[in-house]
Amino acid sequence: MELSDLRVFRAVVREGGVTRAANHLGRVQSAVTSRIRQLEDRLEQPLFSRQGRKMVLTPAGRTLLDYSERLLALADEAEAALNSETPRGVLRIGSMESTAAVRLPAPLAEFSERYPEVVLEMQTGNPVMLADALLRGDIDAAFVAEPIAEKRFDHIAAFEESPVIVTSEAHPPIGGDHGCPRTVLVFEHGCPHRKLLEQWYAQQKDTPERTIEMGSYHAMLGCVLASMGAALVPKSVLSTFSEAGRLRLTPLPKGSDKLRTLLIWRKGVSSPTIAALRNVIANGAH
Repeated sequence: MELSDLRVFRAVVREGGVTRAANHLGRVQSAVTSRIRQLEDRLEQPLFSRQGRKMVLTPAGRTLLDYSERLLALADEAEAALNSETPRGVLRIGSMESTAAVRLPAPLAEFSERYPEVVLEMQTGNPVMLADALLRGDIDAAFVAEPIAEKRFDHIAAFEESPVIVTSEAHPPIGGDHGCPRTVLVFEHGCPHRKLLEQWYAQQKDTPERTIEMGSYHAMLGCVLASMGAALVPKSVLSTFSEAGRLRLTPLPKGSDKLRTLLIWRKGVSSPTIAALRNVIANGAH
C-alpha cells in the first residue's frame, strides 16, 4: 500500500463520500473512485458497503482506518522531524573507551539537558572500527584519534590528550640509556595508543619481548601497578584511577606528546542533532 492510497481512503471516510472527498483533495471524482477500487482489489476485500449514495465502512474498512490514522500520523511526524531545526530522535555515537569514560560524561550530560527530545546511544571501539561503523551508517558520529580519512569525513577538534607511558612506582626509569620495559600491555590492533607505543619502541631501536592485549584501561592500569608490564595511556585516564599516585609516568618525546581526539561524521551528511552535538563539543573543547 502507498501512503497516497491511505490518504484518499481516509478522506472518503472523513468527508462521508467520494464526491466531497474529491473536492477536498482537489481531484476528479472518478480518480478517487478508481483509487478506492484499486485499494480494495489489492487487499482482496471490500472497504465500504455502498448503501445508495451512502458509503459505510465494512469491518475490514474499520480495521484499515485505524492503521491508516497511525501510519499517516507517523509519516507526518517523520516529515516534520526531517524538516525541523530542533534536535530530536536517536543520536548514535561511537567513541574510544578512554574518551567515553573520561571526556564525554560532562558534555553529553549538558547535551541531554539542552536537548531532552534526543535519545543518546553509545558504542565503543578503536578508530578503525568506528570509522567503518560510521561509513556503514551504524552510528551517526564518532570520537576518534587522529589521523582520519579527510576525504570521507568532516570533523572538528574535540579534545587534546597527553599520552604517557606508565609503569609501576618500583620500575626503574625507562628510555634512552635506561632501556625499555620488556612487557607491554595494549589494546587490540587499531588502538592509537598502541600505535604510539610501538612507534616509541622503534625510536628506541628496541621491541618488547611480550605483548599482552587487555580489554579495559582499569584492568590495564591494575596490571601495571602489579608490575606485569608497561602501558601507554592518555594522562586524563589516570584521573579515574584511585591508585594513580603509585604509578611512574614517562612522557613521550616532543612531537609525539600530544594527540588530538576529533569528532567526525560522514562528509556532506549532517542534521540538526549532529550540529547541536558539534556546538556543545566546540564550546567546551580543550
